[in-house]
Amino acid sequence: MLIIGIAGGTGSGKTTVVNQIIKQLPTDEVCVISQDSYYNATDNMPYEERAKINFDHPRAIDFNLIINHLKALKAGNTIDQPVYSFVTHNRTKDTIKTHPRKVVIVEGILILNNKELRDLFDIKIFVHAETDERLIRRLKRDITERGRDMDEVLSRYQTTLKPMHQEFIEPTKNFADLIIPNDRYNNVAIDIVRTVINERL
Repeated sequence: MLIIGIAGGTGSGKTTVVNQIIKQLPTDEVCVISQDSYYNATDNMPYEERAKINFDHPRAIDFNLIINHLKALKAGNTIDQPVYSFVTHNRTKDTIKTHPRKVVIVEGILILNNKELRDLFDIKIFVHAETDERLIRRLKRDITERGRDMDEVLSRYQTTLKPMHQEFIEPTKNFADLIIPNDRYNNVAIDIVRTVINERL
């Protein structure tokens, strides 16, 4: 099993890179695990408190569960990935049954921040995009997909996203084997990743 970690700031284009990589791989040979599914369960908190959670801080992530799930997949076991709702700021009752595959891609803003998780990755990738580009993408996504308004998104960006990015996300670029600039469509970098995957397989 080849485990690939793909990190980068919010709105950097991680999902685009993931989709480019898996596009030419057989669907039965690859699975994707998203850090967004592994935010801590908040059943014991009222909605008002859940809405104040700093989702860009490592404390918000259930790293133990991601690590245990990856180890289970490596051992050939099927896992039940949690499903997280950014509308309710909590896990739903649903899970996604995920089977072991030849290639497992783990993507998320903080996945290179945790050493134990980082050490499970065979290839570590950081997707880089300029700050203004990331903010524009985040605005579009949170307004259209998560029901936020512009003032809420900009306020969260200034008070939380930007300082957390500088403290916890940007420094993890140093752990990456490959940094992909995603201000444009980067075919060369994607082809390199695909070549490495094919050689390993």
